[in-house]
Amino acid sequence: MLAENIKTVEKNIKEACARANRSASDVTLIAVSKTKPVDMLCEVYDTGMREFGENYVQELVEKIDRLPKDIHWHMIGHLQRNKVKYIVGNVTMIHSVDSLRLAEEISKESVKKDVCTEILIEVNVAGEENKFGFTPENVFPELEKMAALPNIKIRGLMTSAPFVENPEENRKYFRQLKQLSVDINAKNIDNIYMDTLSMGMTNDYVVAVEEGATMVRVGTAIFGARNYNK
Repeated sequence: MLAENIKTVEKNIKEACARANRSASDVTLIAVSKTKPVDMLCEVYDTGMREFGENYVQELVEKIDRLPKDIHWHMIGHLQRNKVKYIVGNVTMIHSVDSLRLAEEISKESVKKDVCTEILIEVNVAGEENKFGFTPENVFPELEKMAALPNIKIRGLMTSAPFVENPEENRKYFRQLKQLSVDINAKNIDNIYMDTLSMGMTNDYVVAVEEGATMVRVGTAIFGARNYNK
């Protein structure tokens, strides 16, 4: 079942790319495995999947210890500064950098461990009160400060769009994030690359790909709904 689910998601991404005149190889599918047991992740791993996303540091660290070392782990959930030390050096990318102080902590820990950490800047494009991230307006003043920090590399932007019944409602937010990345790129700031746009989840990843996503974070469409009754 999981293998079939992945094939369906990959087919949808390919078709969305074709509509947008993009190459499907430009989009990375991240399997969001939060709350899912290790045996389920192993089953997905056996299909060839190597990109996994986790929301919680403790769960991420436990799974890193128990799963094959060639997995690329993505931290996609809200990250507290006091948890940074547990994941720097263990993850491929941190998607959810939502403050200068967090970026400073990641930089400090990366220097300590002598690694370079790739990060994305989280932008709350829709202005939802319950979401973290910079506003599109206040991200610019902080960017240059973050870009000057040692041992981090700013690869692009990330957003979590509202949960909506009709994914078309989120198209404007994805379009806005893409435009923001273009505007930032035009400033030619050292150490800011803007080659990565992490946007789109199970309910709206197709629209996100049509609007320029290079990474989509898909959980339910691969693993099934989470069981909250356990």
